[in-house]
Amino acid sequence: MEKNNQLNKPEVSVSAQRHLDKAEAQFDKYHEELKSLSQNDVKSVPVKEEEMQTKLSQREIQKNNDIWLKPERTIPDRQTFNEKFRKDWEFAKEYVNFIAEHKEIVGEKIEMWTHPFGGVGASFWRVPVNKPVWGPRYLAEGIKSRTYVRYKTEDIVTQPGQDFTMYGAMIAECQIQRLDAYPVKQAKTHFMNSAENF
Repeated sequence: MEKNNQLNKPEVSVSAQRHLDKAEAQFDKYHEELKSLSQNDVKSVPVKEEEMQTKLSQREIQKNNDIWLKPERTIPDRQTFNEKFRKDWEFAKEYVNFIAEHKEIVGEKIEMWTHPFGGVGASFWRVPVNKPVWGPRYLAEGIKSRTYVRYKTEDIVTQPGQDFTMYGAMIAECQIQRLDAYPVKQAKTHFMNSAENF
């Protein structure tokens, strides 16, 4: 006997088929609502506040502030660099002093790929955490941008129906900072009147 790869719909009565069609339409509508959760809605969700893991004194910062990061691997880009973005690229590749933190696996090195502009290649980085390091601004900003949204379901009626009612609406609860980077605050001197931000 040959196996049929397609699932056949079971035969049901006409009234049961109407109920199934209604249910399918409601499930499709709910699925479309889930898909319509846009990035704009997500950006308005507040970021969950957490304390910094790293608390270093100025003496500790000065003592351990000599780690200069270089990419472990770089893959060239076949694209040619668009010269309109030269000024942005020069700014993004400036080295800044920052402290990276891994919020999910405390103490774990951060491993990530970066590809800030077309034509400059992709680079693989291993970033030590909880200590001051020097790295390109685009790397620090890339670490800082690593967030995700935690969703929850609220028990409210989303689709009232004649035969059944669907409960539950997906609501963005908060944004979680998975990785983070902070600028190192240097002691103020005559030459430096404010801490550098990236």
